Amino acid sequence: MKIGELSAIELDQRLRSGLMWRVGPFNVRLRTAIPEFIAPFHRLYAHHRWLAPSAPEVMHFHPTLHPGTGLRRWWRPQVRFELDGLSRQAPFPRDHALPLFEWGFNHGIASRAHQYLMLHAAVVARGAQALLLPGIPGSGKSTLCAALMLHGWRLLSDEFALIAPATGLLHPLPRPIALKNEAIDIIAALDPAARLGPVFPKTRKGRVAHLQPTAASVATEEEPARPTWVVCPKFLPKAKAELTPVPGDFAFLRLSGNAFNYEMKGASGFATVARMIRSCPIQDLTFGDLTAAVALLEAWTRETPPP
Repeated sequence: MKIGELSAIELDQRLRSGLMWRVGPFNVRLRTAIPEFIAPFHRLYAHHRWLAPSAPEVMHFHPTLHPGTGLRRWWRPQVRFELDGLSRQAPFPRDHALPLFEWGFNHGIASRAHQYLMLHAAVVARGAQALLLPGIPGSGKSTLCAALMLHGWRLLSDEFALIAPATGLLHPLPRPIALKNEAIDIIAALDPAARLGPVFPKTRKGRVAHLQPTAASVATEEEPARPTWVVCPKFLPKAKAELTPVPGDFAFLRLSGNAFNYEMKGASGFATVARMIRSCPIQDLTFGDLTAAVALLEAWTRETPPP
């Protein structure tokens, strides 16, 4: 059964006792009694399936959202994030519980999911062929990822490329796409049917809103994809949408330096990146217009067959 099929009351009850649900390769048991969290979570994770309490499944993450302590329960109320009883995130205003959960969960994945080589990249796929979009904050990777998803690509992730070193395959982690500042209005204008969550003003990253992953993306969250194309985006106002090949040695530095755990993976990390360099064309993309960038990528990926 999907989370969106629960009523708000049912979801509240399950969150208080511990909602068990599936996202990509991970099982999560989330506990909270924060009322401001329920509606945006209900909307953004509507397509994900929850697990019955009797399900004989191992939980990989146990996040909890707690109200602030002392006077913070009543005066400028706060929310605290804990993962398996440990807190490494500063408290947020209570009405910002959803972005705190998203950022706290990201930190948990980045610090624990070392069975994968984890690249800081957005990833979308057409069938079993994946397009990786590694980039630093502000490069436009999440906005471009959202636009491609709304054009029919399936979302694997807007934050993590999870690569299994043994197979070289990417494992999907379709969660809400975090959009910031002007990107919120750009995506809303691109597709009026896009299901956006509430806008959270004055976060540490400015205005933030989240885009719900498509039903097709979540339905295929257990279907890995093969790295096929790598494009490093860079948004430049008024720039023409243009692709430029990246030489192999620079590409290796770009990808390995963009991994959360490259050094930790040792030889398997080196071999995984080297395999991608050999098998994937790697391009830089400069763009100032999102629609033009999407059209260019769709044409280029169709003209560049899988290896």
